[in-house]
Parts: sequence; C-alpha cells; structure tokens
Amino acid sequence: MKVKLLRYTMDAEILCGAAALTSTKSGSPSEIFEKMDLETAKRIIKRVTGYGHMSVIEHASFTFSIEGVSRAMTHQLVRHRIASYTQQSQRYVAYDTLEKFVTPLNIAKNADAKKVFDDALEKISEAYRKLLDMGIPKEDARFILPNAAKTNIIVTMNARELRHFFNLRCCNRAQWEIREVAIEMLKQAKKAAPALFENAGPTCVELGYCPEGKMKPPECNIEEIKKQFRSL
Repeated sequence: MKVKLLRYTMDAEILCGAAALTSTKSGSPSEIFEKMDLETAKRIIKRVTGYGHMSVIEHASFTFSIEGVSRAMTHQLVRHRIASYTQQSQRYVAYDTLEKFVTPLNIAKNADAKKVFDDALEKISEAYRKLLDMGIPKEDARFILPNAAKTNIIVTMNARELRHFFNLRCCNRAQWEIREVAIEMLKQAKKAAPALFENAGPTCVELGYCPEGKMKPPECNIEEIKKQFRSL
C-alpha cells in the first residue's frame, strides 16, 4: 500500500482564513486574501472551526494517489460521497497473477489459512486467464474477481470532508486497511496544512470521549489515542 498527496490548494490556510473573514468584513474577498498572513490565518481558522463553523475550510482541497489496495478497501472509500474518484478499471487491466491481490495480515501469518487463500486465488486466476483465452472481454471476465483484487485510485476531498473521513476511518473500529490508508492521508495532509487538521483524527480526539457507546473496543485508551494523533 502506498499513499501520496499529489496536489493541494496553494496557500490553503491563507485562503480559508480569508474565507472566514469575508463573512464578517466589509472588504472584498480579494483584498482580504491579499492582506492575509499565515499566522493570522491560523489563528482565525482555529477560532472559527472551534465554534463549529467548518464550511470555511471547504475551500481547500487535497488530491491523493492510493496504490496497491484491495477492492474491499475502495468499496468503503467511495461511500464518502463528497469527493471525486478515479479508479483503475478492471475493464482494461488484467488480473492474472497472485501479485495482483492483497493478502490480509491475519491470513498471511497463518500458514494453513494462507494456503487456502492462495489456492483459491490461483484457481480464480486460472479461470480468469481461461476466459480471456476464450476471447471473453476483460469487462466480463472480471466478474469472477474477488475483493482481494489490487487497485489504484485517485481521490480528491475538501478539508472539511477529509476531517469527517478521518473521524470515521481513523477509528479503531474501522476496517484495518482503510484505517491504515486514512492515517497515512492524515499525516500528509497535516504536514501540508497543519492549521486545517489540528485535532483531526478519530472522533474521540475532537470530542474527548468515545461516541461509539457499547461498540467501543475494550482496548481503546482515549488519552493514548489523542496523544498518538496529535503527534502525527
């Protein structure tokens, strides 16, 4: 799995700071933006988002490349609807070797389970190759491919939607693969625009308590989780 922040809004924090002032000042947005400095923008963003007014950070967007992940992961990713996605198409890319699949760690570390898993994937790969050899188009042969099939995807989200994504997908209750992706995305987004992602992470980092109720994993220590994400 590889995650890379490809592009993000230039002067993202200054832009969002200027957007916040635009609603309360008589000057034009362009004048406010041109006069805005980074430290002032950071203070404004912290104050305004602290009030819960998150719409101002929607003006900043971030585009990530996510590579070598499973279709099981991207099926979860695209449920976040306020985003743009372009995914590697199984209509055009062949899946005819075991290297084209993701093996979960719990299977990889169990020799018996891994043999069952690999044997199943080999049978699928063999059947897939036979279908292609018969002249069946990739767009039809792909119907037998499993959730383990590797894929690449580009995703663009604005900062507000990213924070919501991190709330849900950095949580210990999230599926392991999308959680790993989300944490890496957060690291890179926070490095690019720290003021926009201060206290970002699972919901408990922002609220100070777990909203999952009885579903809270017993191993969760909120103070340790807060420390982990604030140090990213």
